[in-house]
Amino acid sequence: MGDQRSFVKHVIKKGIIGIVVGIFLVGLARALDFPPVFQVMFFTYAMLGTAVFILLDAPSLQPMGGMKALVALLGFYVVLSGVYIGGASFWPQYDPEDEKGKIEKLLKAKRAATEQGKAEELLTRTKALAEKADAIMQRLQSVGGVAMASVPVGADSKRPSGTLPAATGDLVALGKEQWELQECYNCHKLSGQGGKKRGPEMDNIGSLMQPEELRQKILDPRSWMAEGFEKEYDKKKMPDKYKELMEDKEIDALVAYLSTLKNPSVNTPKPIKKK
Repeated sequence: MGDQRSFVKHVIKKGIIGIVVGIFLVGLARALDFPPVFQVMFFTYAMLGTAVFILLDAPSLQPMGGMKALVALLGFYVVLSGVYIGGASFWPQYDPEDEKGKIEKLLKAKRAATEQGKAEELLTRTKALAEKADAIMQRLQSVGGVAMASVPVGADSKRPSGTLPAATGDLVALGKEQWELQECYNCHKLSGQGGKKRGPEMDNIGSLMQPEELRQKILDPRSWMAEGFEKEYDKKKMPDKYKELMEDKEIDALVAYLSTLKNPSVNTPKPIKKK
């Protein structure tokens, strides 16, 4: 009887300690913003630990042997397995799709903000380019109007194919703006700035090609090839899109600007006619 009373006291004492430890773990988990399911798990682990310590003080069982011992051992493992399997079934199971959904939810706001920022930036750039294009068109129209005014009444106002208007200062300036607007600098280097890998340097192109040849190259990139750029020519690095993107006046302006580039100190590759 004395051993039983002592064991009951140990159960009560260690049970109280286990509950206190479990409450402490739950409070700590809550303070650290752990989900409720983890708080329950921590409390359960504290109770399991308490049960183990209580069993250490339990009175020894009477020795068993034979079939009785085998049945008791199997029964113990069945109960223990049932507790573990049953307990595990109550815990939330790992689901990859569920975890992906949680991650998606966390990143959705950031991704939306990023996409929105990119969209706003693209809209701003598009608006700026549109305004710049409108300004260029207005200036081109003013230059074209002056040229048209000089044509005698009754004369054919349409200039012959292959000829270009005089490279006036305004037209050259507009051509330089076309160089920037069409982003020619992405492939061609000029005055030490811009790209160089996909296209030749252009500083002396005006000395190597006539205006009508420059116009032909812009409208048909396959018509001419820069010496030493055979691979780029074969890979069609220069896009065949400017005849759709640019109007005749814009092409005239760009040709007028390129015709003024006559810097012999720069080794601009020799143009080779292909068509």
